[in-house]
Amino acid sequence: MSNDKALPAAERRNYSSVLNAAYRIATEEGITTFWRGSTPFVMRAMLVGATQVGTYDQFKVMYRGYGVPDGISNVFCASMSAGLLYSLITMPFETAKNRMSFQKKDPKTGELMYRATGQTIRTIASKEGVLALWSGFLPYYGRCGGHTVSMFIFVEELRRIYKSLWS
Repeated sequence: MSNDKALPAAERRNYSSVLNAAYRIATEEGITTFWRGSTPFVMRAMLVGATQVGTYDQFKVMYRGYGVPDGISNVFCASMSAGLLYSLITMPFETAKNRMSFQKKDPKTGELMYRATGQTIRTIASKEGVLALWSGFLPYYGRCGGHTVSMFIFVEELRRIYKSLWS
């Protein structure tokens, strides 16, 4: 519903409420439309967990070796690095998710342009160039890096509390 106003007037769906939107989507576009874009979302989420959590502690050790002391400065540097890595790796899946979620059927054929994550990524790369998969990277990294920093500051505080209670 929030994206409806961004569309040209002729393309707007003009839902009157959430229930109206749900009913019309189910009847006009099919029940599976509710899950359009969920596969790249799940793939992206798995990659986020693997890269973000999987690299954070390694970055902490690396920055400690470069002389960045333990504490908030080390957490910040390690978090921003983990966020950068996860942003670089997941951005093509974010792009695919958005394209698949917001696409409309071709009026002539009734087909969707994007049908699967890999096909979507290949189509974007071949038609628009590989770098199109990272279009909008800076705001995405700002969101991901900021989220990663706040999350790991919280995680470090939880670690500190846990160690103080059970050490």
